[in-house]
Amino acid sequence: MASGGMGDVLSGIIGALVAQKIPLYQAAQAGVYFHGLAADNASKYHGERGLSASQLLNSIQQVVNI
Repeated sequence: MASGGMGDVLSGIIGALVAQKIPLYQAAQAGVYFHGLAADNASKYHGERGLSASQLLNSIQQVVNI
């Protein structure tokens, strides 16, 4: 998760939640949770090492639509 763009993905998730009128603190908590869960799911297919931000996109969609 220490690769380029991961913070951008996280801030995008949080920003999207805030845009839906979720309070900032709750949006940050949920965003971190979704980001981590998506990374866990993506690492099952792509491995933990070298996981890129673009590989999270499908996993994020799956996580937030549960």
